[in-house]
Amino acid sequence: MKAVVQDRFGPPDTLRLLDVDEPRIGPDDVLVRVRAAAANPYDWHMLRGDPYVARLTPMVGLTRPKTRIAGIDAAGEVAAVGANVRGLAVGDEVFGFCKGAFAEYVGTPADVVVPKPARLGFEEAAALPMAASTALRGIRDVGEVRAGQRVLVNGAGGGIGTFAVQLAASLGAEVTGVCSTRNVELVRSLGAAHVVDYTVADFTDGSERFDVILDNVGNRPLRRLRAALTPDGTLALNSGGSPGAVFGAMGRMLGAALLNRFVSQRLAMVPTVESRENLLTVAEMVEAGTLRPVVDRRYPLAGAADAVSYVEQGHARGKVVVTVA
Repeated sequence: MKAVVQDRFGPPDTLRLLDVDEPRIGPDDVLVRVRAAAANPYDWHMLRGDPYVARLTPMVGLTRPKTRIAGIDAAGEVAAVGANVRGLAVGDEVFGFCKGAFAEYVGTPADVVVPKPARLGFEEAAALPMAASTALRGIRDVGEVRAGQRVLVNGAGGGIGTFAVQLAASLGAEVTGVCSTRNVELVRSLGAAHVVDYTVADFTDGSERFDVILDNVGNRPLRRLRAALTPDGTLALNSGGSPGAVFGAMGRMLGAALLNRFVSQRLAMVPTVESRENLLTVAEMVEAGTLRPVVDRRYPLAGAADAVSYVEQGHARGKVVVTVA
């Protein structure tokens, strides 16, 4: 089968399209024929082994990437099921977390894929897993957003941000989205009551305060973000750091955790969790018309390196998808 392979840490152009063996699955796994995958910031972080301290963890790899085939979000058809798998059958259309998604086939635990929403094609469904799940955790679980609250989403035009705006609005919050000029109308169309164009205004100037801030960008110091929070507000930290950093966002998260002990505001990170329950919730919201993916660009499997590179630049409008078959 064709797959996009990473044999060493480095920039996206180290990815190569090669012929590799079809994966074998265990008794608790499914084999998915990939129809589409999505590129995430996660992919370039894994590809570069970034931040460097992350190479000490089992999921990244010390001297070379732990996972040889890139990608983690996929949508496709079940091609085979393990002996212990129940509730999924060959031919079912699914989406979910699939390490090694930039390939024609991928094996993954059955408990991290769920039925694809019928109203979406494979490309749109592939855009959901990591970004929509992270937005759900940031808004619902960490932010604990409630109706009537003032919620700000920094990076509202990106993959996670476009979902977060919709989620917060669906909960009855008054949403402010921060984005670039070209994304202002998009963010407003997703349910934001107010939009801040960061090229002309600074949401941390102290003129307004919010009950919850979801920061997907990491381009403001903690003290500035806290100045935009109410005295008992919540700051949900999701991102930050640039290629080549030693600690990257992890250093910022640690600083927030330490500071959290001494301030009345709540500073919390948005953890990465591959959750079947969250995927099912996302699928239900899509079917109900509450949530929709925004797809910026589509690339063929041979262009996966270009897709990851585009995401790494930080200007994607919604999600970037790799069409496989």
